[in-house]
Amino acid sequence: MSNPFENPEGSYFVLVNEEGQHSLWPSFINVPHGWKKIYGAADRQACLAYIRDHWHNLMPNSLKPTASIGNGK
Repeated sequence: MSNPFENPEGSYFVLVNEEGQHSLWPSFINVPHGWKKIYGAADRQACLAYIRDHWHNLMPNSLKPTASIGNGK
């Protein structure tokens, strides 16, 4: 059996977790706990394009600096 994450003929979802990390996920495999579907089902190339176009900052959300609001700086 070939790797289902690399099947050019497969159907995929794009998943995201609370850290803002994205994942290409075969549509026939259950979505793991802590992840949600944000795109698809679609072909592999469309999902990879979605990830490329929407996931610009690869830093996990918990490590991103928070904006200071109302501190005058």
